[in-house]
Amino acid sequence: MKFDIISVIRENRKKMILGVLIAAAVIVVSLISHYVYEHIYYVSTDDAKVTADLINVSPQIRGKLLEFDGDEGDTVVKDEIIARQDMGNLPDSNVDQSLIRAPIDGLIVKKQANVGDNLSPDKTIALLADPNSYYIIANVDETETRRLQYGQKVDVSIDEYGSKKFTGKVQSVGQMSQDALKPNSYSKDGKYKKTVQKVPVKIKFDSSSNLKGKFTIGDNASVKIRVVNK
Repeated sequence: MKFDIISVIRENRKKMILGVLIAAAVIVVSLISHYVYEHIYYVSTDDAKVTADLINVSPQIRGKLLEFDGDEGDTVVKDEIIARQDMGNLPDSNVDQSLIRAPIDGLIVKKQANVGDNLSPDKTIALLADPNSYYIIANVDETETRRLQYGQKVDVSIDEYGSKKFTGKVQSVGQMSQDALKPNSYSKDGKYKKTVQKVPVKIKFDSSSNLKGKFTIGDNASVKIRVVNK
């Protein structure tokens, strides 16, 4: 009887070990399959940021800034007066030159002048972004760029929005790597240090998304570019 109990324990132990090994094998196979699938169907990177085309707002004349009616985050419409300068010795007929107007419908993303500052025509007092022109710049390994082309679908995650997903399409693939203009890097013994170069890829959000005021320029992002259609 004693030997029967020992045999049962040994048999159960063998079954448990076998079960653990099978479960581990299933997990490993699943992980490998997922990695292979992701590598075949997607090019992915976490090295990406939100950006937009920025427009400078500048004065027409020299003079002290008397008023600035706008703060970062405010929306403006084209030709709206957002600031006013001291006209100095200019005749009253030139009053329009002292008014600083918004060049586009946009969002004030950066103020670069304050009331009391002395301005000149080459001075930028604010940066505007078109709320509908936000896009992603993703830096992709040079070894993956041959798989990219215009119009490929992209899944986008923005750190600011957690698990919320956005969609877009590849707009263009850069023709110059990030470090193209930097001098070559060498080790202490004079050997060339070869590193994988990053190529900027522009990703335009789908027009179906309501993007107005949605993002902050510089937000970190992650992208998955579908390079193979099922």
